[in-house]
Amino acid sequence: MTARKPHTEPSRRSAAGALLTATALLLTAAPAAADPAPAAGDITDRIEAVPGLRIIDETDTAPGFRYFVLGYEQPADHAAPGGDSFEQRLTLLHRGLDRPTVLHTSGYGVGLGAFRSEPTRIVDGNQISTEQRFFEPSRPDPADWDDLDIRQAAADHHRLVEALDDVYEREWISTGASKGGMTSVYHRRFYPGDVDGTVAYVAPNDVLDHEDHAYRRFFRTVGDDPRCRRGLEDLQRAALERRDELVDHYRGRAEENGWTFHRSLGSADKALEMLVLDTPWAFWQYQPHTEACADVPAPEASTGDIAAFLDEVAGFAFYTDQGTEPYIPYYFQAATQLGTPSVPTRHLDGLLRYPGLFQAGSYLPEDMDVPRFDRWAMPDIDHWVTHRSERMLFVDGEYDPWGAEPFRVLGKRDTMRFVAPGANHGADIAALSGEDRSAATAALRRWSGVGDEPATMADRVPELDDAGERRERVERGFR
Repeated sequence: MTARKPHTEPSRRSAAGALLTATALLLTAAPAAADPAPAAGDITDRIEAVPGLRIIDETDTAPGFRYFVLGYEQPADHAAPGGDSFEQRLTLLHRGLDRPTVLHTSGYGVGLGAFRSEPTRIVDGNQISTEQRFFEPSRPDPADWDDLDIRQAAADHHRLVEALDDVYEREWISTGASKGGMTSVYHRRFYPGDVDGTVAYVAPNDVLDHEDHAYRRFFRTVGDDPRCRRGLEDLQRAALERRDELVDHYRGRAEENGWTFHRSLGSADKALEMLVLDTPWAFWQYQPHTEACADVPAPEASTGDIAAFLDEVAGFAFYTDQGTEPYIPYYFQAATQLGTPSVPTRHLDGLLRYPGLFQAGSYLPEDMDVPRFDRWAMPDIDHWVTHRSERMLFVDGEYDPWGAEPFRVLGKRDTMRFVAPGANHGADIAALSGEDRSAATAALRRWSGVGDEPATMADRVPELDDAGERRERVERGFR
């Protein structure tokens, strides 16, 4: 078995130990070490030897890989490890004990089909994919929503790395896209020694929730053609001027599909207003703008054409109870710590009925007890990334509104940020320009200890890599 290369910072356990003294939350009992297992032992034996970890299922996958769905027992509150617990769902794509391991965080639910994320493909490694706490079924019962915050989630990943560190002894890389990228960053902030490097794709960084000039500036300048920006604004006005017709259309769609508006936004009228406000954001986040700008309906287009465009870009289904319910944990976190960006509304003066609607709290059920917003959480993360982070790679898209307020890096301590030209929320290393792509790939391979090996990115495994590309689209919110 290949030995781990020396760290340039304190070891995982010593670095974590220093942080554990900082707050009562992080006084979490480390999981018991796995029972000794011979180097040649079957991976199932090693997994089953880890306390609190169980195999839920193993399914066939591509030759040279094994794929498991696992459950790992976690404290509901890491400051009280002897109290309530829940089982965190995760998956394992096993490549070999002599390979590096990628900790892939979705930030939401976890996909149960075998796939490889881009970093896993680049380093030809193992991959552990985790479900974020409070996303079903990884939720305590009963659920105390005060236990859903960035420190608790970071402690989940820390315990998991500690538990599996004796199974996978090579380098570890963490990664995630969108909210998964945010989750990877927060894990590194509180446990910087857990992994050897981090790749955070299109990860938002809303430092000051009440200060959103960066987002408004983005919508004033994004794209190559100002006519496209004006066209989207004109479309929004036309939609709200035809509010009654579109609400009737929405209610008809809801009746056909069994959609309701009771627990989340509250009415089809309010859901339509949110959808219209969200449309330019969704357009730049998802659409191939060079082609899609020509598809924006003119204000005089038929109501049917306007409805079809709104459905294609934002999606009527998403703003119903059935669409928002799976994402309540995200909206809770955004309303309490992560923050909510803003969109321009001046061009809609006189047409909006619900002031302040465009915020995460609007999606939360009225009976949910939501704590006061923690205005120090994101500035702390931002300061740490800027001034103390090591071996971190941020990849953003030029036309992605989530990148309007990016993580700041100073080019020190092997931390870097690259922007994929013309890309949106689907930006990845492959979308970077030649020099940036080479630098990002070299950094990732160096951190994972495979820098001297021949690159294997070209050795595609279609059943895993095609599934990985589809899964990444889901995790980034492409509808």
